[in-house]
Amino acid sequence: MDSMIRKKTVFFLVLIIFYGVLDSQADRPMVVIETVMGNMTAEIYLEHAPVTAENFLKHVDRGDFDGITFFRTVTMDNQPENKVKIEVIQASDVSKEKEFPPIAHENTDMTGIKHKDGVISMARYGPGSATSSFFICIGNQPELDFRGTRNPDGYGFAAFGKIINGMEVARKIHIQPQKDQELNPPIRIITIKRVK
Repeated sequence: MDSMIRKKTVFFLVLIIFYGVLDSQADRPMVVIETVMGNMTAEIYLEHAPVTAENFLKHVDRGDFDGITFFRTVTMDNQPENKVKIEVIQASDVSKEKEFPPIAHENTDMTGIKHKDGVISMARYGPGSATSSFFICIGNQPELDFRGTRNPDGYGFAAFGKIINGMEVARKIHIQPQKDQELNPPIRIITIKRVK
């Protein structure tokens, strides 16, 4: 009898945890990135990367990303100086007067968000220097995670969301004409807006 009660208790605990996870995922903010080449929908992991996600969403809510561009594409063929290769597309910073102060660095070891295909992450120089420029991973990019070797400091980059629809747009942007990683012409972002 005790064994049966224990099994039922465990079963109900598993159900509570499962539905709790589903509920937290259902509550995630979502944004649409509208570009001249098509739209991408992203979920934002506010529960895992609160500082980074909140910074991004504040810019979204103010319309700061309207009119910026995807200005950079990094492909296997255009990074001859780098031994560790990555593939991403990067959006420009918002204008200086719209910038918030640099944010604390939430690395992938802290958040559990790995740089997999479609993941959105913050561009930076040193840890704690990210402001508004972000990039989208094209394929899995483990060398951008904490202890990855793309950046010599080993802290990796701060991932905070993922494209869940429209990844074909990111891939199309990735293969546009470029010179020394600079897209020519840059791809305009019409707006980024919340849809949830």
